Amino acid sequence: MNIQQGECKPDLERLYLELAAEYDLSETPYMIGGRSFSFLSVLDSYALLDRISPEEFVKDEQMPYWAEIWPSAIILSSFIAGELPVAGKRVVEIGAGIGMASVTAAAHGAAVLATDYSPEALRFIRYNARRNCVPLETARLDWRDVHCTERFDMLFAADVLYERVNLFPIVMAIDKLIKPGGSAFIADPRRRLAGQFLELAGENGYSITAHTSDYDGGKQPVTVNIYRLRKETDEE
Repeated sequence: MNIQQGECKPDLERLYLELAAEYDLSETPYMIGGRSFSFLSVLDSYALLDRISPEEFVKDEQMPYWAEIWPSAIILSSFIAGELPVAGKRVVEIGAGIGMASVTAAAHGAAVLATDYSPEALRFIRYNARRNCVPLETARLDWRDVHCTERFDMLFAADVLYERVNLFPIVMAIDKLIKPGGSAFIADPRRRLAGQFLELAGENGYSITAHTSDYDGGKQPVTVNIYRLRKETDEE
């Protein structure tokens, strides 16, 4: 890997080599909101299945979904860059994966806490933040058992509605993490479970609006819905 002159972190190559010693890597350029980014991910996420012991799978049923860049993350990042006034806001991303949405928000002036359940994902998020010269914080977060006491102006999540067992915990995590009057933005490629998630969110007092975009950068087009969840406050 060649580090271009003017990179903001002198230890970037060392971090890359540490990851390259453990993973087959792919680094891909993106243009988001008129700004150039580069994101490191795992070349073949299925190869990571061998790292999961039967005991770990029985405990958590965790698959290495974090290791790929999904269309929902790309669409959410473009939405953050083009549609949301995130500058000066305190935001959190859950299930951040390799951190595309978090890095995009930080690049546009947000104070970001990027979280994922996988410690492996957090290493890639930290690398991608340094690679793109943006400051952000990282933390491990289990949306089934949220202990974070801070509340945020905005919450982001991309492609997290893939297991029925996660739907209610995600609604409860949103409740714990956003401020009164804050908003959650959930990007999803029109999975069937999204309807059940929205029903649960509505039952818990959230109003919901949707923004739809098409992603054409893959083998076939993918339509992504971004759901904004918000509770009305007594002051409104």
